[in-house]
Amino acid sequence: MAEKQHLYLVDGSAYIFRAYHRLPPLTNPEGTPVGAVYGYTTMLWKLAQDLDDADGPTHLAVVLDKSSHSFRNDIYPEYKANRPDPPEDLVPQFPLIRDATRAFSLPMVEEPDVEADDMIASYAYAAQDAGWDVTIVSSDKDLMQLVGEKDGAKIDMLDTMKDARIYIEEVQEKFGVAPELVGDVLALMGDSVDNIPGIYGIGPKTASKLIGENGSLAAALDAAPDMKKSKLKERLLEGREMAELSRELVELKSDCPLPIAIEDMKLDGIPPEPLADFLETHGFNSLLKRLEAGTGSPGRTTNLNPEKADTKGDEGTPDGNIQPLPEWPDVDRSAYTTVQTEDALKEWIARARDLRVVAVDTETSSLDAIAADLVGVSLALGPNDACYIPLRHGGSDMFDEKPEQVDFATAIALLKPLLEDDSVLRIGQNIKYDINVLARHGIAMGPVDDTMIMSFDLDAGRSQEGIGGGHGMDELAERHLGHTTMKFKDVCGTGKKAIPFGEVPLGKATEYAAEDADVTWRLHAHLARRMPDEGATRIYQRVDRPLIPVVAKMEREGIKVDRAELSRLSETFAETIGRLEKEIHKDAGEEFTIGSPKQLGEVLFDKLGYKGGKKGKSGQNSTDQSVLERLSGEGHAIADKVLEYRQLSKLKSTYTDALQEAINERTGRVHTSYSLVGAQTGRLSSTDPNLQNIPIRTEIGRQIRKAFVPESGNVLLAADYSQIELRLAAHMADVPELKEAFEQGEDIHSRTAKEMYGEVDRDTRAAAKTINFAILYGISRWGLAGRLGIEPDEAQEKIDTYFQRFPGIQSYIHSTLESVRAKGYSETLFGRKTWFPRINSKNQAERQGSERAAINAPIQGTSADIIKRAMARMLHALEAEGLNDVRMLLQVHDELVFELPEDDVEKASPVIERVMAEAAQPAVTLDVPLGIEIGTGPSWDDAH
Repeated sequence: MAEKQHLYLVDGSAYIFRAYHRLPPLTNPEGTPVGAVYGYTTMLWKLAQDLDDADGPTHLAVVLDKSSHSFRNDIYPEYKANRPDPPEDLVPQFPLIRDATRAFSLPMVEEPDVEADDMIASYAYAAQDAGWDVTIVSSDKDLMQLVGEKDGAKIDMLDTMKDARIYIEEVQEKFGVAPELVGDVLALMGDSVDNIPGIYGIGPKTASKLIGENGSLAAALDAAPDMKKSKLKERLLEGREMAELSRELVELKSDCPLPIAIEDMKLDGIPPEPLADFLETHGFNSLLKRLEAGTGSPGRTTNLNPEKADTKGDEGTPDGNIQPLPEWPDVDRSAYTTVQTEDALKEWIARARDLRVVAVDTETSSLDAIAADLVGVSLALGPNDACYIPLRHGGSDMFDEKPEQVDFATAIALLKPLLEDDSVLRIGQNIKYDINVLARHGIAMGPVDDTMIMSFDLDAGRSQEGIGGGHGMDELAERHLGHTTMKFKDVCGTGKKAIPFGEVPLGKATEYAAEDADVTWRLHAHLARRMPDEGATRIYQRVDRPLIPVVAKMEREGIKVDRAELSRLSETFAETIGRLEKEIHKDAGEEFTIGSPKQLGEVLFDKLGYKGGKKGKSGQNSTDQSVLERLSGEGHAIADKVLEYRQLSKLKSTYTDALQEAINERTGRVHTSYSLVGAQTGRLSSTDPNLQNIPIRTEIGRQIRKAFVPESGNVLLAADYSQIELRLAAHMADVPELKEAFEQGEDIHSRTAKEMYGEVDRDTRAAAKTINFAILYGISRWGLAGRLGIEPDEAQEKIDTYFQRFPGIQSYIHSTLESVRAKGYSETLFGRKTWFPRINSKNQAERQGSERAAINAPIQGTSADIIKRAMARMLHALEAEGLNDVRMLLQVHDELVFELPEDDVEKASPVIERVMAEAAQPAVTLDVPLGIEIGTGPSWDDAH
């Protein structure tokens, strides 16, 4: 036992709701909802593991709310009155969550008429008075009042969601005051969740400032009469009574009787028997397997060891693990090697070439692969068989002592044959980044596998949270290996104290970098075994894996932008924004911050008295786009001006200003970063900068696209799939009328207008186009009504008519939903799965949202698969025709953008068209042709 007693108090009530919202609905063998129970159990399990891996508690208890009533309701009947009743499917899980706590053989505290926070406060102070350290496992701001030290005994907090400790410094950073004054700040600002009134109009910053300047709530209220006349003074004077009441409500009761003595909360171990019975009863098979892997010596909580776990479960489990892990040793960072000599590097390279498989990771100076400097490389050949090769370590000062390391040029020359060898498979996590970093040093990496993309092809949509949509290394290591990785911030620090990775001591750098390679190797071995059994091999090998080097090359190519034109547009936009601001202020009769939804709402609905103001939970009127468009339709000119003001402000900051900053100094071009896992349906997403959301149909958007230009002597070529999703819908839903229209080259929207309205004109075609796309996105009668500007009943008639004219579409929707409800996922024509864990949710909004997405996912996903296949084939096809100077630069949804010499346009255009038109073949033969539209010009806009 540790010399000093350390009590951990787990805020179990917070765990319950986190677990409920984190996981999809599940039922046990008896049909009882257990999604929250499963989540609570895994969170408690992980906590036990993490705590024992650290210094570990000597004593631990879980604290729960006994009931919804407390003494605070007697003081203020409206306390927590705003809180909705618990979800219907959560209520029967409350007793089961208590059973879960007992199954862990952990002390559980719940008392009537007080809240869990009060019991936590009482136990925390009792333990502190006894000289114990206390950690409260929670992120609840109310509990931050307890943080502090007394006679050497500390009370701190642990936020498990952020893996962060909260002590005095963190509380002061959040509230601007010491922990003992947090209650005063809370009393001033109030709390809408708990319905604590506070003083209306005083937010966190003002509350913190008042308490900080005056030293207490009482002092701040007493100082109000002497303040200069202001709105704040009025609020303080008028709201004193409410503030004092609020202070009483936020005060934690710390003298509650303790039903269990702190000495009896000793953590001696977790007997496996009751836990095993509980897990078996509720069908938590993957957790049961983990427990069975550690039943040899129950001991302390460390025996709940997911690192050695058999994580097998059924395909519908939230974590997606259906294959057991091999008997690997736990991750041991002390086993890693720092490679500092040529002989040692040659030995690692020789071993890697013998094994034919090596995990690779690079450490760099920046997240921008095109601009980053290479600092070091790590390799892994098996579990704990990993090394780090420092290349540019040492301080930035020329006089700083450099650690021993292989000469940079020598190391690159030695690594190049290994990394380019076609007979060696290189494994990476987001290896596209490493490909681009190494390409700058003359290394053209050979065949690769990417664990991030493998995870995506297995589990897209299944994970509800996490980095990279649930496919980042940290989350994958936690989910599949039961291992918590080192964090970059723990190695390099944060904020002003942060240091470059090249200045990290080699021992620590090796632990961090080699662990990345080690974990990647383990993930690959695990995911590769899952892929054939779960049907992910086809989509990975035929669509996503071949795309990795192609997208990497596109990122390196970048695209040229006309800085002068962007600057001119920024100035023009700024002038227009300034003019609009003056006109809006004139129309409003006062100056205000147009970008503030609160102030804008007050002007539109309180001062100008426009009808239809709709206040949200924050108490302020909504001023979103739909509200402004409605006001515009009613003839209110100020709404038109605000809409234009917002659009110009966004385009200026997001594009005309930001693109100038994004120009790479070395290449003179803008290099976006594409994510192959950014959208659940498989579409590529673009970031830093995002080049996929520039408006194409507005004059302003076209002006921005005109700033994208080729190098001298070249032109830009844009090749766009024409109405590909409607074509795929005609094929997948087997709609004869639509297939016939596409085969004959008809305008599909005109054909729909003829079917729907009996005549074709500008208005009916526009309405038909809206309906065509809206139906494929599972739109509701209310959604369609809003888009067409008609009543919901009339919109429903349009939907009914559409299904009568095209019954195949309705059949497709019904069969798709039935399949997804039964299997949990949708599939594209190429086998890409998208999971919808909330498709059977009892929460109507969650369920309907999943249904809408599930209807469109197979179509949009197939469209994404097709353009990816075209991209993967494109450069080979162009090279085969001797068109080596044609460069593929951008992918924007259904469009590919190329740069090429003007003399090559005539020869390249048919090649590009053919590759795109035949991209689905031979894997899939479509009943409709894929139409391709190609244009060229001196700018991206001109190419359309």
